[in-house]
Amino acid sequence: MSHKAGFVNIIGNPNVGKSTLMNAFIGEKLSIITSKAQTTRHRILGIVNGDDFQMILSDTPGIIKPAYELQESMMGFVKSAFEDADILIYMVEIGEKELKDEAFFNKITNAKIPVFLLLNKIDQSNQEQLEEQVQLWKEKVPNAEMYPISALENFNVKEVFERIVELLPSSPPFYSKDQLTDKPERFFVNEAIREKILLYYKKEIPYSVEVETEEFFEDDDIIRIRSVIMVERDSQKGIIIGHKGSALKKVGTEARKELEKFFGKKIHIELYVKVNKNWRSNERQLKRFGYNK
Repeated sequence: MSHKAGFVNIIGNPNVGKSTLMNAFIGEKLSIITSKAQTTRHRILGIVNGDDFQMILSDTPGIIKPAYELQESMMGFVKSAFEDADILIYMVEIGEKELKDEAFFNKITNAKIPVFLLLNKIDQSNQEQLEEQVQLWKEKVPNAEMYPISALENFNVKEVFERIVELLPSSPPFYSKDQLTDKPERFFVNEAIREKILLYYKKEIPYSVEVETEEFFEDDDIIRIRSVIMVERDSQKGIIIGHKGSALKKVGTEARKELEKFFGKKIHIELYVKVNKNWRSNERQLKRFGYNK
């Protein structure tokens, strides 16, 4: 039996459920999920291995019109997803009528590779609305195989997954068969902390934050972690820490629970907050945090 392997890249507007779909395909929580736009900042690969296939899923930031350097870099990750895709998944949600970037949309409709259009969150619609949306998107993207799904409720996810496996090109595996992702462990520590900040802080705070894990020591039964939360201004530092450190302690406690599930070990985590002025617009800082254009 010949082996199949390929890159399956997921794109769409913010908040359409790309990360939820990827995590459902993989069976592990790799991409962080919140209801806030721009939760995903990097391109994250998740690897699903079967006896005769390897599916390399790529979750990218939601498509936006960039307003500063960090967002420019995020859209660079989306562009790269077009370049190496063997199969493209374009996700939309019920009620959506267009992609925010016309150039990306043209690339989808003119793609020479298989395209899947997944209409997500159908659990939030009725039959009449669903039929209208299916018709609309069939006309807009006639080159796509279309599936109404609910990534959250796992509706139609298995059917889409099996169809993608059928279409994967013949190829030996690109990654080791026991590998789950291309990202190092520290990346998932940073993302777990950032997810909690997205959940517990309002307004601009979560978007001004970057996390850097300075220490990651793993023993047989415990992992000791020291991470720094970077903010852009002194006032933000105070908000992150909270009254007598209460807000920071909550982030640390919730991140620790998340990471104990992820690593299957006891976690000891220390969090610090530092001001790194205007890091989102500083090319050198962005490079340091892995946002290379």
